[in-house]
Amino acid sequence: MNDTDLDRIVDFHAHAFPDGLAERAIAHLEKQGSAKAFLDGKVSSLLASMDRVGIECAVVCSIATKPEQFAPILNWSRQIASERIVPLPSIHPKGPDPVGKAQLVAQAGLLGIKLHPYYQDFEIDDPALFHFFRVLEQMGLLVVCHTGFDFAFPRDRKADPARIVRLLDKVPNLRFVATHTGAWEDWDEVERHLLGKPIYMEISMSLEWLGPARGREFLTAHPADRILFGTDSPWTSQAETLHLARALDLGPERERRLLWENARALLGSQR
Repeated sequence: MNDTDLDRIVDFHAHAFPDGLAERAIAHLEKQGSAKAFLDGKVSSLLASMDRVGIECAVVCSIATKPEQFAPILNWSRQIASERIVPLPSIHPKGPDPVGKAQLVAQAGLLGIKLHPYYQDFEIDDPALFHFFRVLEQMGLLVVCHTGFDFAFPRDRKADPARIVRLLDKVPNLRFVATHTGAWEDWDEVERHLLGKPIYMEISMSLEWLGPARGREFLTAHPADRILFGTDSPWTSQAETLHLARALDLGPERERRLLWENARALLGSQR
């Protein structure tokens, strides 16, 4: 390990919008979730934030809230893809031909998709979706999925830890990333069902709620090769999330795995 390895960072969970849409999208989401964004939602602003913090690469997750949004999101994702921006477009799993859309994602050279069970109104262990997930598994596409509750929606259990386990029991080789340290504001269930299992978890929007002691407990109890740094930018400050992560004092090897090494393994060494 080189000393510079500890300075490498990949943000595995960020959001941005096309420039012409960003202002409206951020305003709508701020109102819906009663939350204030830290950035204006543009890719240029995300890159500027990454430069300030020292983040070399960000995974930009889009959400197709309607099936017809797939094509414009896919086209935009292709336009913004670069060494520093890894876009994940979105497929509405209840829309027409999700399998065909997954094939289009792969043909476009993109690495995976983002799903959000609340905005897309599905339960992640719905048997009707198992074929779709098996196709994603066979194609080796990443699935970054919102898990846990969402502060903009009622607390229906659409993506809780027990459902994650049921999905991965059926599709065991799916390259599935659970967000928000397993399940946002459902961390007792994370501890009961997910902690210590070979399931990828990224840490965005969670250390603020877990606190340093429990955050460290979670990230040392979970397999070192299954933890990922993420911020959920623009909804949190990338700088503050990085500060919270480093303050956990995980040790150089586990911190290296968290901040970039596991992400690089998932995204490919060329990134």
